[in-house]
Amino acid sequence: MRASLRAKIIETCNKKIAAKGDNVGLSFYAFFANKNDDPELLMEAATWWIQIHQLDHFEKAIKIKKMVEAM
Repeated sequence: MRASLRAKIIETCNKKIAAKGDNVGLSFYAFFANKNDDPELLMEAATWWIQIHQLDHFEKAIKIKKMVEAM
């Protein structure tokens, strides 16, 4: 996973956790705007989320943050 996507995931998780607490869930769509302006990056996130790690549609932000930081 490219560094810019890792940074975006961590930033988004931090914002969600700060706003809603440690139990907040999110999907990989949370890292993107409501328009498909970078399909390649979206597919990279989807591949990491769905194919590589076989995560559920919604996961705890804290779990995703820890996974990405461990990379």
